[in-house]
Amino acid sequence: MAVADSGQNRRADKPAGVILAGGRSSRMGIPSKALVALRGQPLLSHVISRLQPQLGALLLSSGGMASELEGFGLPMVPDLLPSHRGPLMGLYSALQYLADKGEDGSLVLCPCDAPFVPADLVKKLLDSVQGDEQAVAVISYAGALQPTFSLWQTRHLPVIHRAVVDKGQGGLKQVLVSLPYTIVEWPPAEPPPFFNVNTPAELETANEWLDR
Repeated sequence: MAVADSGQNRRADKPAGVILAGGRSSRMGIPSKALVALRGQPLLSHVISRLQPQLGALLLSSGGMASELEGFGLPMVPDLLPSHRGPLMGLYSALQYLADKGEDGSLVLCPCDAPFVPADLVKKLLDSVQGDEQAVAVISYAGALQPTFSLWQTRHLPVIHRAVVDKGQGGLKQVLVSLPYTIVEWPPAEPPPFFNVNTPAELETANEWLDR
């Protein structure tokens, strides 16, 4: 397993990021999709290696998988409400983690099962909200919104808190309607930059893309 730099010495000119790594994966046949091997390395290692250079600090949204993820050397953020499920809980917990540390700024969201994350993802998200620090930035690819690849602000925490705690929501699209957001249309590329590995067949497809 590749162990990443913990990123504790945060670069002030770059935002923080969190990888959603706490979900279980019954379709892959193992407890954590983050640990599925792609070319001899966990999926999560591929995401870390692509995303970490773009960020000032990188966190793992660990959910209930903290013990399985310890070896990656990143600060782990457990779900604040373990009974809740969904990516919105991971986002809420990470924003609250930053707020509790007195940090005010941007947070980039990314899933653990996307081995082809673009090297300029963070730059394009940041560029899209220049002059509008109230906005969320969300990727759209091939006509489909990709909310797990997105940019949020700690100032969004009150709205997200209400969505999670008061309304019991778990999906990112549910909270977007309550916030201003901008869409970043990503051009076609090979391999598909926002390809997710959810099944053994998709894992094989990812291997084939790497062969090319």
